[in-house]
Amino acid sequence: MSQFKSDVEAVDALAQAYKDLSQEIGKIIVGQEDVVKAVIISLFSNGHSLLVGVPGLAKTLLVSTIAEVLDLEFKRIQFTPDLMPSDITGSEILDEDRHFRFVRGPVFANIVLADEINRTPPKTQAALLEAMQERSVTVGGSRHALPMPFFVLATQNPIEQEGTYPLPEAQLDRFMFNIPLNYPAYEEEVEVVKNTTSSRHVELKHVLTGAEIQEYQQLIRKIPVADNVLEYCVALASKTRPNTPRAAKEANNYLAWGAGPRASQYLALGAKCHAAIRGKYSPDMEDVQAIANLVLRHRIVRNFKAEAEGVSEENIIEALL
Repeated sequence: MSQFKSDVEAVDALAQAYKDLSQEIGKIIVGQEDVVKAVIISLFSNGHSLLVGVPGLAKTLLVSTIAEVLDLEFKRIQFTPDLMPSDITGSEILDEDRHFRFVRGPVFANIVLADEINRTPPKTQAALLEAMQERSVTVGGSRHALPMPFFVLATQNPIEQEGTYPLPEAQLDRFMFNIPLNYPAYEEEVEVVKNTTSSRHVELKHVLTGAEIQEYQQLIRKIPVADNVLEYCVALASKTRPNTPRAAKEANNYLAWGAGPRASQYLALGAKCHAAIRGKYSPDMEDVQAIANLVLRHRIVRNFKAEAEGVSEENIIEALL
C-alpha cells in the first residue's frame, strides 16, 4: 500500500529524499557530488554500479556511508585470486544432527560492496554476477532469495593490471552504470585531510528504509516517457554499433563493438530517475544526455585505430551526443 495519494506527490517526495540523502552523505564524503548522484540514481533504478578509480579515493567509505544513511544491511567482500564462489554465496554444512544446513554468505545483504572485482577468477566473478541478475542464489539444488532491495557496487582499480582478471564485456553489461572517480579538487582534499586527521565524529541520520526504497523503485518504472525521448535512447545506442544502418561515423571509425539493447533500457530508466530527483514528472532528452556517459562507457569497445590515436570512450560518446 503506497503512502502517497498520487504519483505526482511521490515524485515530489523522491526529489526531497534525494536532497536529504545528498546532504547527509555530504557530512562524511567531501565533494564527489556527481558520483553520489550516479550511485543514488542506479539504486532508485534498481540497477548495479561499477566504481572505477585509483586507490584511496574513499570508494569503500562512500558505499558504507550510503548504506548507513539508507538504513540498509551492508556487507563488503574483498576479492582475491583465491576466493571461491561459496565464499560469496554461502555453502551447505553438516550440523550436529547430521542434517545439511545452508550457511548464508556475505552476498545476503541489501548493499554489497564487491571490492576489486577484477582481482578474482572468472568462476567467482560469475557467482556474484548470477546473484545480481537473478536476485537469488542456488546451492545444492535449492534456490535462496536475496533480501530486497539488493544492490551491488563493485570497484575496479584501473592501475596495476598484473594478476587481475578483467570482466568480460558480457558481464560488464550487467552493471547499469560505470562511474569514474577522479582525484578531489585541491580545496576538497584539504577538507578531507582536516576531517580525517582529527577526532571529529559525525552521527548520520537514517533518511530512507528498505521498504521506501522499493516503493521509489516501483515509482520510477511508472514515470511516463514521451515517444520521442524513448526513440532518442534507442537511436543513441544504435549509433554506437559499427557497420549497421544507423551507425554514426565515429562508431565506424573507432569502435569494434557497440552497445546492446540493455543500454537503451538503462538510458530510459536512468533518464526517468534523473528527471524525478530534479522534481520533473517526465524525462526529456537532456536527462538522457546527463546519464549517457555512465551507461555507454563500459558497453562500447574501441578498435586499434582509436587506441593508436588516443581517442577515449568519453570522446566517442561526446561526439555521438
